[in-house]
Amino acid sequence: MTTRRTFLVLAGAGLALSGCREPAAKAATVPDVLIAETARGLVRLSPGGAQEYGPAAVLSSDGTRLSVVRDNVLSEIVTGSGEVTRTTALAAGWLPRVVSPDGRAHALAHTEALVIPRRRSRTALLTVIDGRSREYDLPGVVEPDAFTADRTGLFVLDWLPATAPDHYRVRLLDLASGRVQPLQTRAKVPVPGGAEEQMRGEGRQAVLSENGQLLLTLYTHQPGHQHTRDLLSGRPGNAHAFVHVLHLSEHWAYCLDLPHPFGEGPPAGHALAADATGLAVVDATSGQLAYANLETLQIDRTAPARLPAGATAALLLTGDRRTLAGADGQVSVLDRDSGAVRGSWPVPAPLSGLGLSGDGARVYAGTPGAVTWLDAATGEATGRVEVAGLTALRHVA
Repeated sequence: MTTRRTFLVLAGAGLALSGCREPAAKAATVPDVLIAETARGLVRLSPGGAQEYGPAAVLSSDGTRLSVVRDNVLSEIVTGSGEVTRTTALAAGWLPRVVSPDGRAHALAHTEALVIPRRRSRTALLTVIDGRSREYDLPGVVEPDAFTADRTGLFVLDWLPATAPDHYRVRLLDLASGRVQPLQTRAKVPVPGGAEEQMRGEGRQAVLSENGQLLLTLYTHQPGHQHTRDLLSGRPGNAHAFVHVLHLSEHWAYCLDLPHPFGEGPPAGHALAADATGLAVVDATSGQLAYANLETLQIDRTAPARLPAGATAALLLTGDRRTLAGADGQVSVLDRDSGAVRGSWPVPAPLSGLGLSGDGARVYAGTPGAVTWLDAATGEATGRVEVAGLTALRHVA
């Protein structure tokens, strides 16, 4: 996991990256380009074979770019083609943590990504933008999270207290001045002192909106959490689940509350997906779907998900207005407008991500140690490839 969230961006052959190992499994091929997370780090699967990037690699929030460090060289990589677009020499010890969707901006740290970081008095960060590097020495425990759309700022997680971190606030590092400051409210005014949200949990999953402006992070099990609007109004607040909406251009944040019983079940039973028409969240424990409008930031409606109460959920929105909601060994195919069940497809369990090929013909299902692909029209399994140590399907190009 690269930040507070695990990016499951669900929508060539070899890579000419200096120092890369030989392909992990030349005979293991897939019809499309995939990025899988494994116990050894990120792996790129393609019709030409498999390429391992190792543990010092991160994927952009939209899945289109990779940031890889090997032998003190940072490489910017296009996911679809595997092309290395730029390399930058680094001092020893820097690890990639964030890469912008256009691949031009990278944030690195000396520490690995942890669900809860270890205590420290100061944090060193490095940004590499268009090949130009700059270091920052910041007080406290600060973790990089996402670049602003114009690459002039870096959203960070400011963990408190620095001596024993257990909660954080999302703030903005101005890359020109080096100052860390509060975000804005949705009304585009700075959040007043004492009204910044204190996040106490790990984001279950995050996706980028199709227009590239909103970073959407799903949070569950946040009893007692107070949004900025609660703190400003004096309301007590008690959100069990919400989607944290971060505007990458206008620098504001907003929490979209999910209705009960979202957040009551295990976090792994929740998943979200977004497309040009909006946002969907599934709760496999309660068997519910929630659909939201990304312009009004309101829940439009809820509907049955028709799922077994599995331990891990996955969600995919298709271009023909279908919702594919998966848990355990089943993917339910639902008409997004009417809610009618169009099919039920068996898949290996447990699921660790769903993705759709660029032409819409294949649905990919990640499972421990393998990826299976299905005919997107019928659900028939048409192929399978073993990927040793696979823990999540991260992207389908």
